[in-house]
Amino acid sequence: MENKNTSRREFVKNSTILTGGAIALPILSKANFFSGSDDVIKIALIGCGGRGTGAAMQACLTKQNVKLVAMADAFRDRLDGAYKTLTSDDISDWSGVKGNIKNRIDVPEERKYVGFDAYKKAMAHADVVILTTPPGFRPIHFEEAVSQGKQIFMEKPVATDPAGIKRVLDAAEIAKQKKLNVVVGLQRHYQNSYRELYAKKDLIGDITSAQAWWNNDGVWVNPRKYNQTEMEYQMRNWYYFVWLCGDHIVEQHIHNMDVINWFKGGYPVKAQGMGGRQVRKGKDHGEIYDHHYVEFQYADGSILNSQCRHIPGTMSKVDELLTGTRGKIFCDEAVIKDHSGKVLFQFDKKTENNPYQAEHDELFAAIAKGEYKFANAEYGAKSTMTAIMGRMATYSGQVMEWDKLLASGISMAPKSFDWNAMPPTVPDDEGRYPIAMPGKTKYF
Repeated sequence: MENKNTSRREFVKNSTILTGGAIALPILSKANFFSGSDDVIKIALIGCGGRGTGAAMQACLTKQNVKLVAMADAFRDRLDGAYKTLTSDDISDWSGVKGNIKNRIDVPEERKYVGFDAYKKAMAHADVVILTTPPGFRPIHFEEAVSQGKQIFMEKPVATDPAGIKRVLDAAEIAKQKKLNVVVGLQRHYQNSYRELYAKKDLIGDITSAQAWWNNDGVWVNPRKYNQTEMEYQMRNWYYFVWLCGDHIVEQHIHNMDVINWFKGGYPVKAQGMGGRQVRKGKDHGEIYDHHYVEFQYADGSILNSQCRHIPGTMSKVDELLTGTRGKIFCDEAVIKDHSGKVLFQFDKKTENNPYQAEHDELFAAIAKGEYKFANAEYGAKSTMTAIMGRMATYSGQVMEWDKLLASGISMAPKSFDWNAMPPTVPDDEGRYPIAMPGKTKYF
């Protein structure tokens, strides 16, 4: 990639014009790249839940001259909660850093936007957008950010279905042409220990197999409230609905699969597996599974055995293991050993960093220098697609093939985004949602 040094102001302006001038795109108005001080980088937060609050805080803790100038969320109470946290006198509970960032928060009432179309309005005020809504909205938000010519941080996963992945991949190509920095919150790529392990992965020879785990107790539940529409209920409980979350294999286990894809330098060509709802199966648990086990196969024949589980009282493990012809990489231990157990490399954990902060530090440093440095959207989309393929394999009990699935156009999205619109799945008269059933659920 080209690392062309320009002023920050010119960089943000020029990133809206395609290289070579073959296609002219709208140049940003001054409001989009100039706020009275030439080096201020203006940020819009799209999605004001816990992760969005944390990401905005990390952006404001960078060394650059940044300001959060606009916020958007579907729910006013979520926006207000994030604003209160970001303007508090002590942010240490969230960031670990004693103090506050109040001088970097400049979001008056007129730049607080609520509703399904709020994202477009908030983006218009910013140089950089932070996309942290539930992942079902990520494709349309990413497309809009690219269309508006913004630098982008977006959380993983980047979609919940094959149609969404295709939209992200198409927008990613336009982002490259516009030279828009895009960082995806697969933070292992920004973690010192993983970077060192990756740099030394040749010590184990050719990677022949891998294992990945995301096993823990599970997450929150928000009870249904009187007079909620079905759309609001599902959005308040987005983790339990496939169109919004993708299931926990997509929402969380993506991290581990992404590490394997990164170290392998490729993506699986097919997958088969099993899963179900053994413990987490109440009315308030929507439609997702509580366990998945998937066998992914890469083009070279190597296998990734992947497991994730959300069941209280069971073994907790979040880790990756790669086996090669000459040794093994133990990611959580940050150690490489040969097959006899001899240590070939041990990362010094005293030099570990906070990767969540690092991804923002590096993104905003590049923007401040006028550099085009990050194009994470493609690998973010393909690792998300890996997880989606795994989910569809466990739901159906069939072998899922990458190329066929990506070309399928299968979409889980609602026909319209409105509080009174019906989501893709609705409960029966007893309040229970339809559950995917291996052998009966079919995609082709």
